[in-house]
Amino acid sequence: MRKILYATILWLPLLTLLASCETDSYEKGQGTYSLMQADLAELDVDSQQQGVSFTTDDGNTYALISPLTAKWIATPDTTYRVLIYYNKVQSRQAELMGLGLIATMKPREHWRLKEQPQDPVGVESAWLAKSGKYLNLGLLFKSGRIDDEEGPHVVGIAQDTILVNADQTRTAYYRFLHDQGDTPEYYTNRHYVSILLPEDRPDSVHLSISTYNGTVERQFAL
Repeated sequence: MRKILYATILWLPLLTLLASCETDSYEKGQGTYSLMQADLAELDVDSQQQGVSFTTDDGNTYALISPLTAKWIATPDTTYRVLIYYNKVQSRQAELMGLGLIATMKPREHWRLKEQPQDPVGVESAWLAKSGKYLNLGLLFKSGRIDDEEGPHVVGIAQDTILVNADQTRTAYYRFLHDQGDTPEYYTNRHYVSILLPEDRPDSVHLSISTYNGTVERQFAL
């Protein structure tokens, strides 16, 4: 972790592995996972360091029917950014089926950063959360194992400038930072990352990402 800008890409394995469905369940369309949903969300952790509820990017909040305990939940009374797999039990309750941590980055002014690596990645998708709080990216990272562990990637967001347009709206120019480090490029992994947008947000964001095919640029109205 480098200051508050950077986040290390570490994928948490699913807490519950998806089992294969039996034949009779498949034919009826009523298997254990047939109604499972997946969403990016904020996981709410209580004073006992247990995940008790989550709010999706669509603004829907669900209480977990069984509190989640995990070694990586290190801070009480906080939230974690996650990709969550769940079944709806009732309108406001859900059964947890699996979960992965999402690296979340806060933009920082470029002049505050001593290092600004821009190793290439693949870009699969980019979208603004309906809540307006996050800009989400689906990225493809070249990875490999070092000493029997997958090598880490370090990512971040540099804010180069904020320009005032002719119509008096403001556009923030962000640059995606990525440090491949010593991680070999043997295979490709998909990861989702989130950019936490500032409370005093601009009217739009211009994002540039270095890829293996050149620089990709996207603009988002906030």
